[in-house]
This record gives sequence, structure tokens and C-alpha cells, in this order.
Amino acid sequence: MKLLHLSDLHLGKRVNAFSQIEDQKFILKQILTIVSEESPDAVLICGDVYDKSVPSAEAVELFDAFLTELSKSHTDVFIISGNHDSAERIAFGGKLFSAAHVYVSPVYDGHVTTIDKEDEFGTVRFYLLPFLKPSHVRLYYPDAAIDSYTDAIRTALSGCEVSDHCRHVLLTHQLVTGAERSESEELSIGGTDNVDLQVFDGFDYVALGHLHRPQNVGSERVRYCGTPLKYAFSESSHNKSVTLVDLQEKGNIQIRTIPLSPLRDLVELKGSFAELTNRDFYLGSAFCQSYLHITLTDEDDVPDAIGKLRAIYPYIMRLDYDNQRTRYYQNPMEEDACIETTPLQLFAQLYEKQNNQPMSAQQETFMENLIHEIWEAEP
Repeated sequence: MKLLHLSDLHLGKRVNAFSQIEDQKFILKQILTIVSEESPDAVLICGDVYDKSVPSAEAVELFDAFLTELSKSHTDVFIISGNHDSAERIAFGGKLFSAAHVYVSPVYDGHVTTIDKEDEFGTVRFYLLPFLKPSHVRLYYPDAAIDSYTDAIRTALSGCEVSDHCRHVLLTHQLVTGAERSESEELSIGGTDNVDLQVFDGFDYVALGHLHRPQNVGSERVRYCGTPLKYAFSESSHNKSVTLVDLQEKGNIQIRTIPLSPLRDLVELKGSFAELTNRDFYLGSAFCQSYLHITLTDEDDVPDAIGKLRAIYPYIMRLDYDNQRTRYYQNPMEEDACIETTPLQLFAQLYEKQNNQPMSAQQETFMENLIHEIWEAEP
């Protein structure tokens, strides 16, 4: 059985105030061409269909058009909700869609939805597990010890009979320990949203969503396919692709990637104003039609630099300076501390500043529990 693994479409996303709808239309059309050429038996869409829980009308229309075209290919489509999605909105119409072989994860109710499909090697069972927090699972397993995301996913999967009698494919949207993040992904407190790889033992393929870099975790049978587009400059070096999984007899799996070419690339340029506006540099280059982060190295600010540069590079997203003045005022140690500082540490610093003494161990425990409780309660 041939599977096309997608995730994190983030339809309706804006990057540095630039709408990505046109770029997303372009890349989805490219994916439809791949579907036509490769003829997969199933397309897996592993969460973060939309960028917001209440998506824009044009984002919904775009996904509607994409699903309509997929249905014409007579391939099965499996969809789960991610942390950016509203599980209720993604689940809408699921029973009706199933008649067209589009299978959507319902709102989690303590059970994992499964769909069986057949090929020449027997049964392939698909498990649709949407993005979950521990609080979602505790609601249905009040007697279980669920203190972490690992506990939550292990408990949610505890009713799944993963046996040797058929092949098992799990669609889920979580952060698996050991995977590499990008800056455009949401962070949790001190990495508490990590899920241990061992909870996926027994599955023949785990189709992951959530992280934007294509990567295997532990082995090729547990994989993030990544986003189809670059959504942050930290992703500028990524090679975006879709993942094609050839699931043969039990224990035999082959994976390859098919590269994607965006309408506009995401590029970082650095140099003086004179260098970047030199006709020999930009004429005929792809930079003029790329999304750009430009860093000027001029010692003096260039009046209306971004306006002048936009005459050549209309898709500038960010403009910075790197010179003696900016390096003098920049303190990388403080920036790194802000990135790594947890909410508990920030509160502890504030408490000590206001009270001239550190928090007690009892106060730290109370605050840590309170922060976790508030974090889990977020929609």
C-alpha cells in the first residue's frame, strides 16, 4: 500500500504580515500533480490543517478545493486535527465525508478511531489520533496516572490492539523526544509536551505532524514529513518535500521523499546597501521574487532603506542592520537567557526582585503546579 504523508499545511497563515494563500494554492496544486503521478492508495494529513482554530474563509475554501480534487483521484484521505486546529471544526461533516473515502478524526472521546483497508498483503489498520493534552485524556481515564504527555498518549493508545495479524499505521500530532524544532513552532514549558518514542512500539508506520523539518525519529518508521512551505527564516535551509511510504508485507517498509518547489523561496541576504542594489548582483537572480530577510552591514543607517530596497525586492519581510553600533547594543547572553528561561524561572526572578528574597521550595512547587494547570487548560 502506497501512502502520501502530509502535515502542517497551516492554511491561512501569514508570515511577517505577508499572506501565504497564493503560495499555498501553488504548492497544493503541485501536491495534486504528485498524487496524479504517483497514484497513492491513501493521503495522510497529520494535523495543523489551518493556522488558526477559527480559520479565514479563504483558508477554508482552499482546503475544500484541495479535498474536492483529491476525491477525484479516488484515493483514501485520512485527516487528524493538530494543536493549531479546532478539533470540532475539523471533525465537522466527518460522517458524511466518509462516503467519499475522506476519513476525519472526531473530537477525542476516550477512543481512537480506526479504519481498515485491504491490499494484496492483507489488512492495514489506520489509527486517527488527533493532538491531545494530558487534560483531554484524564477526562476519560480519571483513575489512570497521567502526569505527562507520554502518559497521556500511552493511555490513549492502551486500547489499541497492535498485533502481528495486520499492519498498523498511526496518524498523530505530537512532539516526540529527540526531534528537532524550528522557531515557527509553538513551545511548551521546558519541553513538557515531549512524548517518548517507546509509546509507538508495535506500529508499522507512525505518520507525525507538528514539527516543520522533515525528519525520522529513532527509525524511518516514525517520521515527520514537515511543512510543504517554509514558514520562518529558521527554515530557510530546509528542503521541503512530501513523504511517500511504500508499506509492503509486515516488516517491509520503503520511504522516499519527493521535493517541492515553492512559488517564492524564503531567503536571507546580507551585505551593504550598495552591494545589494548593484544591478550585477540582482539582475536575473531569483532573489527579486523571494521572501527576504535582509541584513545591511552599513555603519550608518540608509534613509528609507526598506522603501528603496522594495523597488528591487518587493517581498522583503524583515530588514536588520549588523554593524558596530548594533553589535554594541546587542547582548547575546541576555537573548539566550530569554529563550531558555521558563515561566517558573521568570516568576521566580520577579518574586525575588519584589521581595528581596527567593521563593521557598513550597512556593516553587505551588507555582510549578499552577503553571502546568493553566498551560493545560489553554484551548
